[in-house]
Amino acid sequence: MKLLFMFLVLSIIPIWVYSSPSFSAPLDVKPDPPAADPLLPTQKDPFFDKNSSDLIAHSPEVAEVKVVHHQDLNKKILIALVVSSSLLGGILLLLSCFSLYRHIKLRKNNAKSLQNSDAVKGISFGPILDKFGSLRSSGKKGSIAAIEYPLLVAATNNFDEANTLGEGGLGRVYKAHFNDNFHAAVKKICAGGQEAEREFENEVELLSKIQHQNVVSLLGYCIHGEGRFLVYEMMENGSLEFHLHGPCHRSTLSWHLRMKIALDVARGLEYLHERCNPPMIHRDIKSSNILLDSNFNAKLSDFGLAIMGGNSNKNDIKLSGTLGYVAPEYLLDGKLTDKSDVYAFGVVLLELLMGRKPVERVAETQCESIVTWAMPQLTDRSKLPNIVDPAIRNTMDLKHLYQVAAIAVLCVQPEPSYRPLITDVLHSFIPLVPVELGGSLRVTDSTLSTCA
Repeated sequence: MKLLFMFLVLSIIPIWVYSSPSFSAPLDVKPDPPAADPLLPTQKDPFFDKNSSDLIAHSPEVAEVKVVHHQDLNKKILIALVVSSSLLGGILLLLSCFSLYRHIKLRKNNAKSLQNSDAVKGISFGPILDKFGSLRSSGKKGSIAAIEYPLLVAATNNFDEANTLGEGGLGRVYKAHFNDNFHAAVKKICAGGQEAEREFENEVELLSKIQHQNVVSLLGYCIHGEGRFLVYEMMENGSLEFHLHGPCHRSTLSWHLRMKIALDVARGLEYLHERCNPPMIHRDIKSSNILLDSNFNAKLSDFGLAIMGGNSNKNDIKLSGTLGYVAPEYLLDGKLTDKSDVYAFGVVLLELLMGRKPVERVAETQCESIVTWAMPQLTDRSKLPNIVDPAIRNTMDLKHLYQVAAIAVLCVQPEPSYRPLITDVLHSFIPLVPVELGGSLRVTDSTLSTCA
């Protein structure tokens, strides 16, 4: 704008110069000679006579010269006005074009900004997000959307620690606010190396192929330089591990709600083992990988170690898992089957019953698994009520307690062939869960409450 102002000033100066009286004409006009002194009428000085006659004789010529010079001045002023007007018109035209260009550009920029700010209302990720809207994606891998990194930064407030939901072996999970109606969980994978990369790719590949009410939904992924990010549906009540072994040291989960969680996990595993084609083995079932939504519906998460294709052996895959949940045959011989997931489910069931961790330290250099500790007491009906989690002790029908304990004992059998199929476990739990929570049990008392 400063340059335009200087240009206008330089264009208008010639008009002012040519129209100023001090620059009207470069004429050198002599003034009329003074009149003769009336007191000396008879003076005969030849000098005066000569000059007087000359002035009288040439005065018409001087007047004529003055007229000619004024005509030239008018022409110059006219030319200057024409040129300046043309320049001014050109400048106005240029300004108009520039203003129109800026207006169009601003409209485009505003439209683009509006798209970015409403990114969460863009392309849909699928039916599971219909009630929330959707996130804007720039591409897709399978049925999972590729999310833009700036969107994740904005949604997590640059991965602020205040938004941290949890932390695992590979990284942290952050709460992401995409808009007022839709929140999600973003896992930032901090660990590097081939193993982390392999688990990231495995998670994206497998969760893009499956969808079930008891399997957490992967909404998107992001690859930004060396960073890897996974975006999941928000599970408002966190992990089962937090509720059983969290800082409060006393779970608020009621008996019926614990049975509902066990039923949901069984349904999720039954889907992986029996309905996926090819079948899928999760390989990392544990309380921290069982997430709870706002209604305490349980969903399986973390499929980084999962494999498809059914049974395997130690020559095919690397030994992986979490201590306390790994089946003995897999730990000792590398033999992996769907019964390995059943064993881990049995450990989770013991956690729900007793409120103990899968492995606890009993001495400075000695640890004891929940299976080793509980097995002798699970089959003794006189001891069983005393080892139940104090938070739910005496809140259930003893007959149901004995049934659940029997299921747990079968699931953690050392010999895989003695363990039941997850389908049988599922059908055993349905009668133990109230109708209102997804089972077939009809109850009328106050024990149905979801929280103690």
